[in-house]
Amino acid sequence: MADDYFEYLHTVGFEETNLVGNVYYVNYLRWQGRCRELFLYKKAPDVLAEVQDDLKLFTLKVDCEFFAEITAFDELSIRMRLSELGQTQLEFTFDYVKITSGVEVLIARGKQRIACMRGPNTNTVPSLIPEGLARALEPYSAQSRAMSGRTA
Repeated sequence: MADDYFEYLHTVGFEETNLVGNVYYVNYLRWQGRCRELFLYKKAPDVLAEVQDDLKLFTLKVDCEFFAEITAFDELSIRMRLSELGQTQLEFTFDYVKITSGVEVLIARGKQRIACMRGPNTNTVPSLIPEGLARALEPYSAQSRAMSGRTA
């Protein structure tokens, strides 16, 4: 059975830790952005082309709740799912899972709300979510999980 999330694998580096040795919180938000970018690159290249044209994906809200500390060289799986799909906005959830010798531990959970906009920087207006993006996100939506009997 296919996974119901898009996965970004990451190894924590020293530059992502603070003086105490644990990961500085802002990196969790950077990893959300990186996961989203890789999703577009791998699963929705046509939408990525639109982003390079006039589509703008504005991050309206981002948050992260922390459950455990991680340090340099920890192996992470950042798992992105679609939690909401509106006409012009969408919301992702992110599970941060530490993987050690095949054992998975949820260390943090985040959210990100995105608005689709188009137009020049001085005059952007809300835009419908591109069909290609909605289609690419289908396997990762809460609705898809509910229909297949799985939960988030």
